[in-house]
Amino acid sequence: MTNTAQVRGDSGPEAAALVAGQVVDVPDFPKPGIVFKDLTPLFSDGRAFREVVDAIVAHHGAGSFDVVAGIEARGFVLAAAIAYATGTGVVPIRKAGKLPRDTFSASYALEYGEATLEVHQDAFVAGQRVLVVDDVLATGGTAGAALELVERAGGAVSGFSVVMELGFLDGRARLSPRTVHALLTV
Repeated sequence: MTNTAQVRGDSGPEAAALVAGQVVDVPDFPKPGIVFKDLTPLFSDGRAFREVVDAIVAHHGAGSFDVVAGIEARGFVLAAAIAYATGTGVVPIRKAGKLPRDTFSASYALEYGEATLEVHQDAFVAGQRVLVVDDVLATGGTAGAALELVERAGGAVSGFSVVMELGFLDGRARLSPRTVHALLTV
């Protein structure tokens, strides 16, 4: 588990400590030298997961978005829960080749390779306000590609939230001038 002694996040120390207490570091995954931040213990703890969803909804405010877009794969878990809690829809932003209809795609560099994301071309009504969510913000490549896809598909990004930000990788700066909301920054 991550050390909770000095935690910080955009929704205050309580939310940050909640997340920090649920994170498991997995060394050398998905490749040697990478320390993967596993949030599945948080997702499996009903009370903690509800508090995370509630904190994201409280930050953005009910009614500030029309649909939630989740970035593959753990972002799907968050997006579905947030959409359910707010009575909005959910849109998946997927890895290349996983969506059945015409898509927009964006390629980007990861901290350990390259990847491509896609979204259906008709995923959003023109101007629809979209809250984009994911589990972790690292270098900002995945998030930047996802935000670009939302706009290319006609959506208007109304917010971007993550459960955890790896601040030392400077993803927030790469997404500037967009605002990033992170429950925990390490």
